[in-house]
Amino acid sequence: MFRSEEEIVSGESEEESNGVNLMEFSDEILLHILSYVPCTDLVLNVRRTCRKLAMLCLDKSLTHTVLLQKDYKVNKDKVKQLMRDIGKEIYQLNMAGCYWLPSSTIDHVTRCKNLVKLNLSGCRITSLRLSKMLSTLQHLHSLAIDVNPGFDASQLSSECKATLSRVSELKQTLYTPSYGVVPCCTSLEKLLLYFEILDRSREGFMLSGQLMVGESNVPHYQNLRVFYARLAPGYVNQEVVRLYLAVLSDRTPENLHAFLISAPGSFAETGATKNLLDSMARNVRLDALQLPKAWINGSGLLQHLKFNNPFYFSFSRCTLSGGHLIQRVINGGKDLKSLTSLNLSGCVHCLAPESLFRKAEDDIDSSILESLVVSCCNLRHLNLSAAHHHSSESIGNHLCQLLSRLKHLLSLALPVCSITDVAANVEKPPTVSNLVPQTFGRKVRIGIQTYPRNLADQANQKIESSVFWALMGSLRYLETLEIIGSSFSSAMPRNEPAIRNSLPPCVRAQRVGDSEVAAISQLTYLQSLTLAQLPNILTGSGLIHIGLQCQHLRTLSLANLGMMGKVVYTSALMDMLKHCKCLRDLRLEQPYFCAGAQFFQALSHCSSLQRLCIVSRSGTLQSDAVMSFMANCLEVIMCHMFMGEPLTVCKSLQQSIVRSFQADRPALNVVIFPLLHEDLTEVIRDVPMRHLDEITLFKSRVAEEPPNLWW
Repeated sequence: MFRSEEEIVSGESEEESNGVNLMEFSDEILLHILSYVPCTDLVLNVRRTCRKLAMLCLDKSLTHTVLLQKDYKVNKDKVKQLMRDIGKEIYQLNMAGCYWLPSSTIDHVTRCKNLVKLNLSGCRITSLRLSKMLSTLQHLHSLAIDVNPGFDASQLSSECKATLSRVSELKQTLYTPSYGVVPCCTSLEKLLLYFEILDRSREGFMLSGQLMVGESNVPHYQNLRVFYARLAPGYVNQEVVRLYLAVLSDRTPENLHAFLISAPGSFAETGATKNLLDSMARNVRLDALQLPKAWINGSGLLQHLKFNNPFYFSFSRCTLSGGHLIQRVINGGKDLKSLTSLNLSGCVHCLAPESLFRKAEDDIDSSILESLVVSCCNLRHLNLSAAHHHSSESIGNHLCQLLSRLKHLLSLALPVCSITDVAANVEKPPTVSNLVPQTFGRKVRIGIQTYPRNLADQANQKIESSVFWALMGSLRYLETLEIIGSSFSSAMPRNEPAIRNSLPPCVRAQRVGDSEVAAISQLTYLQSLTLAQLPNILTGSGLIHIGLQCQHLRTLSLANLGMMGKVVYTSALMDMLKHCKCLRDLRLEQPYFCAGAQFFQALSHCSSLQRLCIVSRSGTLQSDAVMSFMANCLEVIMCHMFMGEPLTVCKSLQQSIVRSFQADRPALNVVIFPLLHEDLTEVIRDVPMRHLDEITLFKSRVAEEPPNLWW
């Protein structure tokens, strides 16, 4: 039974009535406020409070697009009720990553007769259920699904195929060799393919992409404008994507303007792919480009490709020299104001005139970077990680000084060695003895180091005149920052055993420490921060500054800070966490990390935390502390810990967490497993792709994909 606004107001005290009453706001303001409330809460709870809210909660601006992809509390019953109440009003429905919902939940989507866009990536769905659902969605133009083992295109009805023939945007994640529904989509303009096929089945049998050859239909690419393919490691993924590309090599779509292939490792060029690229060079003008490194290295491809108004380039891991970058991509300083995203991760020679006789550690040519900055002045996303970009002693030509001109940057990834002051570089590199702060006549304890209180103040005075401090001060609206050691590699690779040994950091990186980290605190609007392989972290005092000043921080990833074998920043990290009220995702990768009672007590202050991942070779944990943390932090739905504890301890704790909290948290995903165990890869393959891709596996995410690739 609804209550009127008068009934609500009459219940207030005289003092409260003198204040602001929510119901006195205009409908426009109330609608804006309600837009921040999850749709399930609006429809199932808020609209039942009073008549005015009942009307507003069903406004088209709130029901037109329903986003469930981050609503970890939604369950099958809530989805059923939601579709029953507003199904006909929904035009865009995003259920991506709702791995915890049973496959029968998809049946309720049939109530959304007017759906135009539907995202079911990460949801459990069979061929028959997909056929039944799509048969009723006659207005659908955008679709995202997974293709799992057992998918059978012959089970799709004629009505389903009729719907697919009108789909112009398709995102398809493949877990088995198959064309999926691509052959049915005869009007495709945008095709996004994610290849997640393992080389071996669970039973140990080798898979082959040639299983696809027997399918009778082939893709229809004649109207294609955007082609994107992202491959997970593995030979089968490469084999399958070649079959998708075979049709493109026969006839390149005239309207193609974005061609992107992201492939790790070596992905050799073949005759068919060479013909495709030659055809593209003759017939199309591109706005976005990404190719495997083997397709670019040593070829004159970039010299022949034509671009219109490019907005995205990725040359990740290519041996592209700075001279080629300026001459063939920027055309000797051509105005590229349209370019908003550039990925040069792993391009070790991209800021040098040529790569033939250059060592990776040699100084960069600042004129190349300056040309890049001047020509691409509207860059919003820039990735220069996984390379040694050392600035020379020339005044005013430091990498940080040049990047400070890019006032529109929203995300930035840099190698640690690139942010050091040149004056500091000529000093003697730090040794083991002087990495630990000393006090008069006192012995240094093993564990969390003691340090003088004025150490941070001294460091801040020094850093305020540094080029990195100035860079952070000039990028006030930066939302994502990654500072990653040029030789850093995570201990958790995708399909291989854990890495036991890591490469040493760059010599210049040994000058980056607490004071440089403190400079990041100037980024008031920072939402995501990654720090990896900073060997000169002594106390972690800079983290406290970030916790105090960066109140919008939602994602934090820390890896290998300080000297290997010692965790010296735990105390500062715990102080930092007490201030991170908006933090949702935390990833820690640190050998010998102790996840004990004090750490989890500090972490409990992060009231918004949803996902936690700890990777620690020889690390320890306290089971009671973990259970207490899970009980106190009600929003946590993902707990991944890969430590040095025995398998029996890990399994016992994992079962206890699931048994205690699964009923109240339907999306709960718990993996606790020894990091160096031989079966780690088998355990990882069962992790939902959303968590695996976004937090569990370490990678640089700046400019990883074009902006707004999918809705």
